[in-house]
Amino acid sequence: MLTVISPAKKLDFEKPSKAPTYTQPAFLDESEKLIDVMSTQSPADLEKLMHISPALAELNVERVHQWSRPFNKKNAKQAVNAFQGDVYVGLDADSFSDDEFLYAQMHLRILSGLYGVLRPLDLMQPYRLEMGTKLANDGGKNLYEFWGNKITENLNDQLQAIDSKLLLNLASNEYFRSVKRNTLNAEIVTPVFKDWKNDQYKVISFFAKKARGLMTAWVIKNQIKSVDALLGFAADGYQYSAQDSDANTLVFLRKQ
Repeated sequence: MLTVISPAKKLDFEKPSKAPTYTQPAFLDESEKLIDVMSTQSPADLEKLMHISPALAELNVERVHQWSRPFNKKNAKQAVNAFQGDVYVGLDADSFSDDEFLYAQMHLRILSGLYGVLRPLDLMQPYRLEMGTKLANDGGKNLYEFWGNKITENLNDQLQAIDSKLLLNLASNEYFRSVKRNTLNAEIVTPVFKDWKNDQYKVISFFAKKARGLMTAWVIKNQIKSVDALLGFAADGYQYSAQDSDANTLVFLRKQ
């Protein structure tokens, strides 16, 4: 089984990584093309394009101008340790053993607006470029058009490498839109996490994101390979609900 997750806006490039080794991203040439496009943007341009504050716009102009190759441990960090959002709180990669890092390297992929697809141990430099950003480029009017079939082809290659026909989608809708479902050589299973609030079960973003990370970690640590095994996920009080699920959407409920 291959799992995909989204990146995070929050980053940490200060704390040393506990990962045992590092690798280079597959699409650095493409990333450099996007950096070149981004380098033509002023802080005011980025503020408008990304709907961010002036301070964040200034920060990201600085990041773009500092981005440089080659990547090494002095100027970059392993992706799974660099991202620090809610999903990654649940994932808690700092708790991984060396063997778990290496298993994740084969069975986990992070979708990215700038890097396309990242393996956990791939080095990355700090950035902010969400997949839904309407950044005009040589490939089209947005990042979905820029990446085209590359992301799907990369996932297909890895599915073949691990001899699997199952993709666990723990990414957000924005990022999973970059995957071409009709050419992906796998069954897609998407878990949904709902919490009890105001007399009904509903998706609460903060909790759902953390739960995606918790499931990702559980899959890695237990080397889960089948849909049937996924149904046993019960971290933080979530329980699989058969009556709310179907073959491709697995619903997990929590009532606190």
